[in-house]
Amino acid sequence: MSDLSSTAPDGAAPPDPAGPRGPWLLGVRHHGPGSARAVRAALDAAAPRAVLIEGPPEADDLLALAADPDMRPPVALLAHVVDDPRRAAFWPMAEFSPEWVALRWALDAGAEVRFIDLPAAHSLAMAEERAATEPPSGTDDEAPGEGTAEHGAAESALRIDPLGVLAETAGYDDPEAWWEDVVEHRDGAPGSDPYGPFAVLGEAMTALREEYGDGGHARDLVREAYMRLQLRSARREFGDAVAVVCGAWHVPALAARTTVAADRALLKGLPKAKAELTWVPWTHRRLARHSGYGAGIDSPGWYGHLFTSPDRPVERWMTKVAGLLREEDWQVSSAHVIEAVRLAGTLAAMRGRPLPGLTETTDAVRAVMCEGSDVPLALVQDRLVVGDVLGEVPDAAPAVPLQRDLTRAQRSLRLKPEALERELELDLRKETDAARSRLLHRLSLLGIGWGEQSVSRGSTGTFRESWRLRWEPELAVRVAEAGVWGTTVLAAATARAEAEAAGATVLGEITALAERCLLAELSDALPVVMRALADRAALDTDVAHLAEALPALARTLRYGDVRGTGTAALAEVATGLAERICVGLPPACTGLDADGATEMRRRIDDVHTAMALLPQADGGPTSLRDRWASVLAKLAGRDSVPGEIRGRAVRLLLDEGRLGDGEAERHMGLALSAGTPPGEAAAWIEGFVGGASGGGMLLVHDERLLALVDTWLTGVPADAFTDVLPLLRRTFSAYEPGVRRTLGELVRRGPGTTGPAPADATAPGFGPGLDHARADAVEPLLRLLLGLGAPAPDPGPRRPGHLAGAAK
Repeated sequence: MSDLSSTAPDGAAPPDPAGPRGPWLLGVRHHGPGSARAVRAALDAAAPRAVLIEGPPEADDLLALAADPDMRPPVALLAHVVDDPRRAAFWPMAEFSPEWVALRWALDAGAEVRFIDLPAAHSLAMAEERAATEPPSGTDDEAPGEGTAEHGAAESALRIDPLGVLAETAGYDDPEAWWEDVVEHRDGAPGSDPYGPFAVLGEAMTALREEYGDGGHARDLVREAYMRLQLRSARREFGDAVAVVCGAWHVPALAARTTVAADRALLKGLPKAKAELTWVPWTHRRLARHSGYGAGIDSPGWYGHLFTSPDRPVERWMTKVAGLLREEDWQVSSAHVIEAVRLAGTLAAMRGRPLPGLTETTDAVRAVMCEGSDVPLALVQDRLVVGDVLGEVPDAAPAVPLQRDLTRAQRSLRLKPEALERELELDLRKETDAARSRLLHRLSLLGIGWGEQSVSRGSTGTFRESWRLRWEPELAVRVAEAGVWGTTVLAAATARAEAEAAGATVLGEITALAERCLLAELSDALPVVMRALADRAALDTDVAHLAEALPALARTLRYGDVRGTGTAALAEVATGLAERICVGLPPACTGLDADGATEMRRRIDDVHTAMALLPQADGGPTSLRDRWASVLAKLAGRDSVPGEIRGRAVRLLLDEGRLGDGEAERHMGLALSAGTPPGEAAAWIEGFVGGASGGGMLLVHDERLLALVDTWLTGVPADAFTDVLPLLRRTFSAYEPGVRRTLGELVRRGPGTTGPAPADATAPGFGPGLDHARADAVEPLLRLLLGLGAPAPDPGPRRPGHLAGAAK
């Protein structure tokens, strides 16, 4: 590359751009495998005594860790403000990143290696200052080392993409394709000038800087001033045997004639924050994102393949694709691989490209291996073109105490962080699985979203949990941020829970927090949360708030039984809430509008479920469930209560077996009588059979109820029918397709044309009554399954419901 002795402030003579003498400015594209190979060739030829790399100089003490055998890219330098870890920035490096190649070359060769970009202490403070004073620009696709802070809208409008401009000038509409053609597929032949690519790229960037100035990246002027000062300092120490690896955009600025005073003037008065740096794992998927230091490369997996393939990259790539598709049971043979390679080469020749690129290989894979389908092609794009590679950093890397404790827990529980999302099924009866559950719940409480709980596929019991795990690099920032709460996961989660309990203002928030504390087994935080819960529950008189809070307490008691956690105090509070709900619910349901009635119906459903989970007091005149049943009976019979709530109350009583024969039909008959407005009657039906309550199956198996609905619907006046139709459509659209089809067949057969069916009427194909002899034949097997033992002798005649009594 060019000799900077001419462009330094001392005004030496211009150098020969192609000359072998240093310093050498190696302008690169971040995360470009072609640039990485060219950098390695140039360093091998020049053998500089010092290598200067674009990056935060505070990380110089961490550079030696790159030679550690346990350091596996992709990795990133993480910088965060000490007293505010949320203010953070990343400098990622993949195996094919020119910066990583230069760093490893210097360490292996024994050369001095330094970072020369603007210190993170300044860049983080400048980002915070701009965020507080300027409107967001709507773009966040630059690296911390390239201006992650948001600029104003006017400034962002002037930004240019250097590669995009060069590609457009060359007649390309795709910058990625242009870069592949001119760099990735243009390896120098033996004996060629290793500095030639950098000289040509430097000339192109010089022309762009002359035309566009800073290109809308005003902060680059400050960064480049600092880099020039660091370059001068290195030259005083090592002479001209210095190589600089930086973004090609900065090469003209580093070669510009400036004075030390002018550069220092640009750096004067910069804001500053105390920052800490460390290495953290990174992922290929994160490199592919157009945010933060994602750098916006679309195909990190493809770039990694190009960099590591010693020869025949297309053939090796097609072999990888075939292996992946075979793992997914796609029929791909060696003939498919051969034809795909041939087609990719043919497409490249037709398109005038030196070698097949990602576009050609993708088209060939789609046509040959995927038979024109984009479904398997999406898998190739996700697994290979992007990839799920997760880097590793050695234990010697600096880390906050919380991160070290988390790492120890992950190893002891055999929960290795992985970039690929995976399902984790836990059986809480096993000690290791219970410990894993506690860790994941504690991390969730701290805002570290490594795992997301999902519905267990194996069991609906309380002793199983299902999690989806996926480690993202940003979680390292969350861990550093959570470090303010404590040095261990347990201590931090406990402190966070206590702080949330003290600051909660809504009863439902505290009950949800109590549930999370129990799931995370935070025994020290639970008393604090319980005191806050008792205080808030005593002051809150809103029945809606009480009804919203009770389900979480009931679930907490349920899980407490499984995990062996003492919940006596929690049960006391939950019982008190339940009793207050029983007293205040009927008045609270009076005079509600349609939206209010729908919301209250949901709360009643939740409370009904919670009542079944709460412990029932023994020896009292009336159990809690009996009191709740009496409340539902009041709601079902009050005309001042909206129809949707009345219908739901009748349905819940019916499901509990607390309505006698014909009571449900009587309530429905009253609700659907001629004197009831059609809208109110439709709302009653919505409450009775709507939602996910299984109302469709109820109508299928009880044609008397279906006949009542059908008779009412056929009698709705034409002018009112359009008003009730949307509500009815919402009610019946929630049913399964098979249920809707069966109901349609029953209605077409005409159950509503004859009025309510007689008491002894049955569905077609069934007898007129119960066959007790056939039912009794099942009883021994049922007793065996339930572990009830042999039945007692009963010489008398069997009574109806005998089998149901045995089941109880």
